[in-house]
Amino acid sequence: METLLEALQEGRLFELPENDKNHALQFLAHIIEAFPETPAGTDVVGLVLKREETANTGLGKGWACPHARVSYEEDLKCVIGWSPGGIDYQAPDSQPVSIIVMHVVPDNQRSRYLKEISNLAKALSTYPEIGRINEARNLDDVRLYLLDMIENSRKSLSPDARAKMITLQTKPLAAAQPLPELSSLTVEPVTVVAGPGLKPVVLVQNPALAEYLENAPDLVDKLEKDGFYQNGGWRVMRRSTAVYQKGRVVYDCLALKISGGSPTNRS
Repeated sequence: METLLEALQEGRLFELPENDKNHALQFLAHIIEAFPETPAGTDVVGLVLKREETANTGLGKGWACPHARVSYEEDLKCVIGWSPGGIDYQAPDSQPVSIIVMHVVPDNQRSRYLKEISNLAKALSTYPEIGRINEARNLDDVRLYLLDMIENSRKSLSPDARAKMITLQTKPLAAAQPLPELSSLTVEPVTVVAGPGLKPVVLVQNPALAEYLENAPDLVDKLEKDGFYQNGGWRVMRRSTAVYQKGRVVYDCLALKISGGSPTNRS
């Protein structure tokens, strides 16, 4: 449960923008890809979705814990996603998933990851108010719920693990000391319309982002070939594609900005 507490302290708890399973996994994986510790080009999205095809990562009781195993050496980290309406996750108990805890597991952290998942499974089986997550109305409610669950789980830990958890819990939460790389997260729904001989049309509420993307010469190529476009502070990820007459294509996307700066081109 240490990584769960660290994620709360470092501001890595997010409300999921929609209740589609694949989109939720992509959203969280793209956030992990934006971590400074994640090497450029690491396909966390692909790793998570491929793992999910192999085995459903629903734990039951409204929780899921997908992960991506990566070949570099770093610390074990996770991000937490909350779905107010619940996600049809095809979990073993058929309950909608409200909490998704996604881990990135470097080679040197596999044993620790297995211990974390074991402790989380025990916490889910022993926490007496596990269903209270359905009463949450905002991220503050979710944060308090998770902290209470972590506190309850400490009772079954060894003295050394309990002492380490207490040390972690004395650190200030992100509300008092936010991480600069995550505190300014912006999420924008984006629609891109493209076609032969047609300059791409970008439909988005943010006019600066619309102008930036409409002037990006390789936007459509990247969305089509790679599934995402990244340049400057924005990452635009393709969620679905619809093909219409005369070769026109509509890309339904999400744009995420982790950094606080304005969109700028990068050579």
